[in-house]
Amino acid sequence: MAAESPLAFHHRSDVVLPVEAGRLFAYLDDHRRLSSHMEKPSLMTAGASMRIDTDAGHGQVVGSVIRMSGRVLGLRLGLEEVVTEHAPPHRKVWETVGEPTLLVIGAYRMGFSIEPLAGGSRLVVFIDYARPGRGLARLLGALVGGYYAAWCTRRMAEDARAAFPVPIQGPAPRER
Repeated sequence: MAAESPLAFHHRSDVVLPVEAGRLFAYLDDHRRLSSHMEKPSLMTAGASMRIDTDAGHGQVVGSVIRMSGRVLGLRLGLEEVVTEHAPPHRKVWETVGEPTLLVIGAYRMGFSIEPLAGGSRLVVFIDYARPGRGLARLLGALVGGYYAAWCTRRMAEDARAAFPVPIQGPAPRER
């Protein structure tokens, strides 16, 4: 039996937006803006919120570090990410360092790509992730990790859509 790949699970959401690729990249390159859904209590975070801190690179250069911390249901959560790709205006990728202390997903690589189109851009937000390593978190990951990953990518795509609204007949974010 083959071993499970470290980042065996995947999700992506994409949306077409009426904004030039460079402007969209600049908007998304602000990690606090991109991850703002994590700073607000919600059902998907069990009412908790995470604090986001960046180093002097502000998450906008390769090697820059982003840290998130918070509490949910009395448990301390935290993670550290490092930017591994930064190619304006087309692609940005970051990944966790070490084993994050999260409830429903483990280590992950996340990012976005932007494809210029006539009159706009296609934004794809993706996550490749592992389940948490052990205990209750591993069980929760098996039950709801996919829903959480879908929520994260969808929130980022929807937040970009809200910043650069599409005409009413425009498509909603698609998932795969």
